[in-house]
Amino acid sequence: MSDHGNNPAVNVIAARSRVRGSGPILILAILFVVASFLAWYFTWFGRGLSDAEISNYLIDEKRPRHVQHALLQIEQRMERGDPGVRKWYPQLVVLSGSAETEFRLTVAWLMGFDNQAKEFHEALLKLVQDAEPIVRRNAALALVRFNDNAGRRELVSVLKPYIVKAPADGVIDSMLREGSQISRGALLVRILPADGKVVEVRAPLSGMVEKLAKENGARLTKEDELLRLNSDEASVWEALRGLSLIGEAEDLQAVEVYAAGSKSVAPRIKEQATLTAKAIKSRSNQKQ
Repeated sequence: MSDHGNNPAVNVIAARSRVRGSGPILILAILFVVASFLAWYFTWFGRGLSDAEISNYLIDEKRPRHVQHALLQIEQRMERGDPGVRKWYPQLVVLSGSAETEFRLTVAWLMGFDNQAKEFHEALLKLVQDAEPIVRRNAALALVRFNDNAGRRELVSVLKPYIVKAPADGVIDSMLREGSQISRGALLVRILPADGKVVEVRAPLSGMVEKLAKENGARLTKEDELLRLNSDEASVWEALRGLSLIGEAEDLQAVEVYAAGSKSVAPRIKEQATLTAKAIKSRSNQKQ
């Protein structure tokens, strides 16, 4: 039989060759999908952890996501009133002294869920003096649950602009505009020191750039004021709620600024400020 491309046997062999050739590619594709799924699954914060995994994750500071995942699981159990979380309290206290800001701020928040734990109270009194404002704020709110007003001044500071200062001498290379909405960690300013190594100033808090103290190209020295940040709505609301319980008469001025409120003040903030001012005045009258 002459071969003109019509031989069935030849066609079958050719088809089988194509299937065999695509086999490795198909396997690689499947492996890629499986690997991607496993990577997502084991870093997904929604995945439940066993007690053993939580204990191991809490000490795995080389993998911050593991620590955060464990802390989230503990928070959920605390919210459910699970007494079993107490076995991790010593590890939470250790994390409150971590060099990692994210751990300290999360632990400060968690400690407010159990206002009967003396070790938490002691740790929070240290955290309210932390170098990072976000940690201090979380600690101050948690202390309210302990009926402790040690964080009162920190809560009042939330209602006022936060001053961002220059960490080094140099020339401002670039900076955000007034009115810019920013998240914590966002780049605010670039400073060009004499050695030419750019210094980046990032937002220690979420909020809005209220006022610039310097302009692009301006020379500055370390500790010069760069700009002022107004706190984000959520932070202001939480601070007002806290002050409704521990605020004093001298805090009224800061509170009533929001109660009077301009058009830019959200209705829920204005309402909470009014309630807070009323609560403070009531306590003040009772003391007299």
